[in-house]
Amino acid sequence: MKNHITLIIILSILMYNCSNRNDISDAYGNFEAQEVLISSETPGKIIYFFVEEGQKLRSGDTVGLIDTIPLYLQKQQLLAAIEAVRTKKSTVNAQVELLKEQKNTLLVEKDRIEKLLRDGAATTQQMDQIEGQLKTLNSQIKSTETQFAGLDSEIHSIEVQIEQVSDKIRRCFIINPIHGTVLEKYAEPYEMAVAGRILYKIADLDRMNLRAYVSGEQLPQIQLGQEVTVLIDRDSQTNQELAGTITWISEKSEFTPKIIQTKEERVNLVYAVKIQVQNDGSIKIGMPGEVRF
Repeated sequence: MKNHITLIIILSILMYNCSNRNDISDAYGNFEAQEVLISSETPGKIIYFFVEEGQKLRSGDTVGLIDTIPLYLQKQQLLAAIEAVRTKKSTVNAQVELLKEQKNTLLVEKDRIEKLLRDGAATTQQMDQIEGQLKTLNSQIKSTETQFAGLDSEIHSIEVQIEQVSDKIRRCFIINPIHGTVLEKYAEPYEMAVAGRILYKIADLDRMNLRAYVSGEQLPQIQLGQEVTVLIDRDSQTNQELAGTITWISEKSEFTPKIIQTKEERVNLVYAVKIQVQNDGSIKIGMPGEVRF
């Protein structure tokens, strides 16, 4: 009877140990999200800024505006300048047309003198004068027409400046670049923004990454795209299982991070991996997690 009881106790211990081994996870880590810092692209006063911490934003949402009046006035000045150059171009064109009319008149006169010269009613001196005048007019026409190239170049230069100002005006509109949740806000309306000033921080919390660490012996067990099971704490006794996908495996080993493992295991070399998990709202940045391969 005593031996029978001893056998039952031993079997119970073995079954408990086996059960515990099955509950041991293969890797541990913490959840993180891809955080993006949104900065101002132009300097100026913030006219409005519709961003609040915890707010969900969509990609393409206009969330703010920086004062565009100085840029608008600069653009109007450039538009006036380009009109002035176009007016000057029209004046040059009128000069060319006038010179061409004078040339046509001289050509008619040249034909008349050539006929008179054949009949002996005109002199070669008259012909030389007409040809000299035509040569002078051709030179004037050519010289005047060369102004078009310079004026066209000036117009092109101003058009480029207008495009640059227009681009700066577009950048005054603060456009949210990604779908996500605002984590922190760093600016308020009527404050002055400078180029590069961080306005808010946003991250896509719908897809979280568990950054875990595996040993060199575990590397052959995993590969990119592999489906795994991720565990998070449901309560103090039970876990919640989530589906995850391995999206990144480090090519370099590193010492075990101090925040994750015990002091004895910190000297071990491990490899970082990222496991993407669809967040149902229960995962928070920095929360610990476990993974089973």
